[in-house]
Amino acid sequence: MSLLDDVNQPADLNRLTGDQLPALATEIRAFLVDAVCRRGGHLGPNLGMVELTLALHRVFRSPHDRIIFDTGHQAYVHKLLTGRRGRFTELRGRGGLSGYPRRVESPHDLVENSHASTALSYADGLSRADALDGTRRTVVAVIGDGALTGGLAWEALNNLATSPGRVVIVLNDNGRSYAPTIGGLAAHLAARRTAGAPDGPAADAPTIFQSLGLGYLGPIDGHDVTGVEAALRAARDSDRSVVVHCVTRKGYGHAPSETDEADRLHAVGVVDPGTGQPATAPGRTWTDAFADELVALGGDCPDLVAVSAAMLGPTGLTAFGARYPERTIDVGIAEQHAVTSAAGLAMGGKHPVVAVYATFLNRAVDQVLLDVALHRLPVTLVLDRAGITGPDGPSHHGMWDLALLGAVPGLRVAAPRDETTLREELREAVAQQDGPTALRFPKARVGDDLPALYRTGGMDVLRTAAGAPVLLVAVGAMAAPALRAADLLAEAGVECTVVDPRWVRPVNPALAGLAADHALVVTVEDGIRDGGAGSAIALALADEAIGTPVRVLGLPTEFITHGERGGLLAEHGLDPPGICDAVLHQVSTLPADLAVRARTRAPQSLTALPG
Repeated sequence: MSLLDDVNQPADLNRLTGDQLPALATEIRAFLVDAVCRRGGHLGPNLGMVELTLALHRVFRSPHDRIIFDTGHQAYVHKLLTGRRGRFTELRGRGGLSGYPRRVESPHDLVENSHASTALSYADGLSRADALDGTRRTVVAVIGDGALTGGLAWEALNNLATSPGRVVIVLNDNGRSYAPTIGGLAAHLAARRTAGAPDGPAADAPTIFQSLGLGYLGPIDGHDVTGVEAALRAARDSDRSVVVHCVTRKGYGHAPSETDEADRLHAVGVVDPGTGQPATAPGRTWTDAFADELVALGGDCPDLVAVSAAMLGPTGLTAFGARYPERTIDVGIAEQHAVTSAAGLAMGGKHPVVAVYATFLNRAVDQVLLDVALHRLPVTLVLDRAGITGPDGPSHHGMWDLALLGAVPGLRVAAPRDETTLREELREAVAQQDGPTALRFPKARVGDDLPALYRTGGMDVLRTAAGAPVLLVAVGAMAAPALRAADLLAEAGVECTVVDPRWVRPVNPALAGLAADHALVVTVEDGIRDGGAGSAIALALADEAIGTPVRVLGLPTEFITHGERGGLLAEHGLDPPGICDAVLHQVSTLPADLAVRARTRAPQSLTALPG
């Protein structure tokens, strides 16, 4: 009989004997491999968390005791043990189980954190609140060694050392984030793992945590439930905050994960559970296209330096790093440091390319603004996963970048529509030496090239017709659905000019001439409408006294749930039928004289000009 069948809530674990726990751990791993390989998700991190999570829920009484996972992608076992096993069949699908802790799913999920290095700060505040109220319960923060490379974690540790609250800090040390953990902390933890050995430090040498004033227990085998339980109980009963140093193996118990050199099958799509290989051959992605062009640029530009925040592989820097290791820098999960370090590189005569997920750049906007842009430094930001990312949900959608970066003086932002324009615009960005640039693209297959009819004023005209009343301004990857929408509109009797601005911030002044020759301007972007590219275009036209009305299509200013990218775009009217319907509705509201004027006036500004 399955032990897992009898575990529906954490309290059920306490009915099991210590001898039964290894068998339960084996069942959980088998369940995870099957469920995640069927649906896609974070596999390697959760396989390494099985025994550690069992111990957490046997020692602490969730949700009375607060357990916070940093980052949230290591919480699958926690979800499994808190009554959500049946929902794994729809893992990360629209309306299904989230891949991260989610408050509406369970009272056991307290913090919806899927960005690293935050748990210790949450825990500090929670423990202080309990201390003020005289509440007796334990706050537990589970943080990986990779997440400890983030500066916020050290700000929290500094405060926890003297806080009146008490926190059990579970350090899940597997030596990796996506890739091996870097820096002095990694070396320190590696030394602790060999403490007392002939070539290691003395067993009683203080750790960096003890030097701060925190308690320390470990290192402990994180796959020994009994040993972890004993350490957690000791930490729980201490009179101060304690670090419990657990050594685990990412991907533990699944051979394809343990032997995957890239990232231990950190995050997978639908894969064969026996091999870890994709069930179908993946298509070429935007990240692949960027990776290839950056390597080519590296040969042409000896001052180019690639900078990553612990994500060389996911952001396309692995090939550049292999070719130019001396010009590749991984700073750990430290986006703020990455950007300001890049500013220093630029001051030193280099041209840094900082490759980061669009959503993670949110953490370093101040550095972009005041450390890079204020000094007009030639730093290029490459924003992978811009727009709707899909199954990773609200914290990972890269939908704020155009609005946030639009407030940065002197920053130019490019949005390529296909692989050819990605290569072209990346080279233009790296060639700019008098200020910062950014390049954004989505998490998706790159698709076929969309050739321009011609270029005018630096913008690409993709489609036009004599007297077309509507100007569709497509931002980046939205060019393809905008062109398909234009076909649908033509069938409905409404012709469109479709233009790709290429560089979307600041607004190209030449766009005013195009807008003046049309009865309606409709902008299409996969970022938020408020303060995005479309809003900037509307403001620019108003400043030029261009009376053409502007309709901005984009995402609402709200947190969008997880689901398939195409489905979420369609839900918000950003697929071809949705764009078509929005344009038809807007055309129906135009005064008759505007539509007539647009149909009878020759579009002079569409004369082809040099780029």
